[in-house]
Amino acid sequence: QVQLEESGGGLVQPGESLRLSCVASGNIFRINQMAWYRQTPGNQRELVAQISSGGITNYADSVKGRFTISRDNAKMTAYLQMNGLAPEDSALYVCRFTLNPSNTDVHWGRGTQVTVSS
Repeated sequence: QVQLEESGGGLVQPGESLRLSCVASGNIFRINQMAWYRQTPGNQRELVAQISSGGITNYADSVKGRFTISRDNAKMTAYLQMNGLAPEDSALYVCRFTLNPSNTDVHWGRGTQVTVSS
């Protein structure tokens, strides 16, 4: 059994910051890719940021310069530091890990809600 659990979401004002965490548990030997997605009620989803096992990062253009993804392999945890938050960033933030180099063993968390007031 593999389980991912996000935390750190909440209600903030525009311009403030949040740090999200995603912790994996279960029968895991090594995590390959870690990523953060966000979902809105209109059924749209967006890849926000991802980081490879070697630390290579990729960001959506809408968050470049504001968000930073990082990982702690010993803690089996991914982080998303979000600075300069805006109302358009409001969403359910969901983490996604893959457990093999080919990225075929995929696991998702349930998400943590981020709301930025206007």
